[in-house]
Amino acid sequence: MSGRSPVETNAAPSAIGPYSQGIRAGGLVFTAGQVGLEPSTGVLAEGVAAQADRALRNLSAVLDAAGTGMDHVVKTTVFLTDMADFAVMNEVYARHFSAPFPARSTVAVRGLPKGAAVEIEAIAMAGDGV
Repeated sequence: MSGRSPVETNAAPSAIGPYSQGIRAGGLVFTAGQVGLEPSTGVLAEGVAAQADRALRNLSAVLDAAGTGMDHVVKTTVFLTDMADFAVMNEVYARHFSAPFPARSTVAVRGLPKGAAVEIEAIAMAGDGV
């Protein structure tokens, strides 16, 4: 494989800094963290459940643009501004993945871009046969 290539899609929020929505490298796709912004309006969803759902749909869009999908995710990292929101986020998360579930880390952070309550990033295999 020749290095790395960027992943871009209008179906997820545009990068708001010097980073890519995703990178394909070495048979894997690495996504940037996704928050609960509606891609077409840039408006943040209201509430943790809605933000988690939108973040996961944004994540799915980036993976789709890379030629892979949620069923190829091997690792996620979830960032929460309040660990008290873990159960709500976890319920939504479980609707977007199926067994065997990806490995996951969940950490509490002081703040997230755009005032979001949750951000999720992933590492996925780059499509079938990998």
